[in-house]
Amino acid sequence: MQLRSSFLPQDDGRCGWYGLLPPPTPGISVSGQINADWVVLGAGLAGMAAARRLAELLPNASIALVEARRAGFGAGGRNSGFMVDLPHDLNSHSYTSDKDADRRIIRLSRGGIDYMREIVTRERIECDWREQGKIHGAANGQGTRALEAFSRGLSDLDEPHRMLDAAAMKAVTGTDFYKAGLHAPGCVLVQPAALCRGLAGSLPKNVTLYEDSPVSQIHVGQPHRLVTANGTVTAPRLVLATNAYASAFGELGFKGRLLPVYTYGSLTRQLTAEELTRLGGEGSWGLIPADPLGTTVRRLASGRICIRNSFTYNPDVAATSRMLERAKRAHQKSFDVRFPMLPGVDFEYTWGGALCLSRNSGSAFGEIAPGVYSAVCCNGLGLTRSTIAGKLIAEYALGMDSELLRIMLEQPKPCRNPPEPLLGIGLRSSIAWKEWTAGIEL
Repeated sequence: MQLRSSFLPQDDGRCGWYGLLPPPTPGISVSGQINADWVVLGAGLAGMAAARRLAELLPNASIALVEARRAGFGAGGRNSGFMVDLPHDLNSHSYTSDKDADRRIIRLSRGGIDYMREIVTRERIECDWREQGKIHGAANGQGTRALEAFSRGLSDLDEPHRMLDAAAMKAVTGTDFYKAGLHAPGCVLVQPAALCRGLAGSLPKNVTLYEDSPVSQIHVGQPHRLVTANGTVTAPRLVLATNAYASAFGELGFKGRLLPVYTYGSLTRQLTAEELTRLGGEGSWGLIPADPLGTTVRRLASGRICIRNSFTYNPDVAATSRMLERAKRAHQKSFDVRFPMLPGVDFEYTWGGALCLSRNSGSAFGEIAPGVYSAVCCNGLGLTRSTIAGKLIAEYALGMDSELLRIMLEQPKPCRNPPEPLLGIGLRSSIAWKEWTAGIEL
């Protein structure tokens, strides 16, 4: 079976996380004919976890890890840097239904955090790793009621958390915008691009990372062959870890099942000492909005503030300059209403990044063709779900068994979407409506 990619990763704005890092050291690209025992496509969190775990379990095997851009430049380095252990869609009903199912999902997320913590500690990866939890913030009565419902659900699960009133929220954030909050201690905050680059720089010796090597064709067979502009990679076993970009190879079973949805982030310039004093609050925190389509905010210890909101359905997995400008305007509006004490603070970076969702929150995990394995569709929980999916797909491919692997295999597969243009019309209308109903939370 010969598959041609219908699109390739694009440069979707100036990502602040990547832009703050020093220039990367020279890498290598695919050139000529390369043969390996395994090839992993995609060097995001899932791909690097899969390649690392394969190398740990098969120290004598050769593993090729192929990435379209530089490590940390893609979606894995473009998120808000929350390694969440608890799902944070506060309007879902998951916390009032099957408690055992909820606990299994939480164990998956914590398995991803535990695996990443061990790597970061052992390899001394500098990624501003902060085990300080996350805050859920509410700006109105509707949001406050959502937090109270979330609190009841967490109590039923015996999960530690604490509610914050308006004064406590101001003491943390420096702003009186938020009327209530909930602190959950299990989340880890990171600099996502630094994490990705650190993972890439500490891969086992039997993993070779090939960067700036977008794959235009995949020949599925025995062996499998990946074609780039300057060469090919051939291996009998292939792991797909391309998340939203997997939809470019729809013939492998992804066609009509994945939802590439973009979200956007902006990062301010560094605040002056006087501005930091005027702001007050704590020096580092991360806040998730009470409404799922509201605004995520992070204050960095370096003196910058990150704003993330706005969603668009982009089936070609690319953001236009018009989309970026629209998002930047929305970010500035959200910043100004939260931080009126900081007039004149503009954004130095604005970027887009792809989420891979499915309508039923299913994951494309497992063997999808002979010798082809998939760890795709993290449903907005990329840092944790992608990490654990990558680790577990390596173990699954080698015939291993574990509680976490069984939980992963229990998850539903992505369901089929309605046909276009109905899908696009419905999704874009739904996003617009939900953003409107988010109101002040946006």
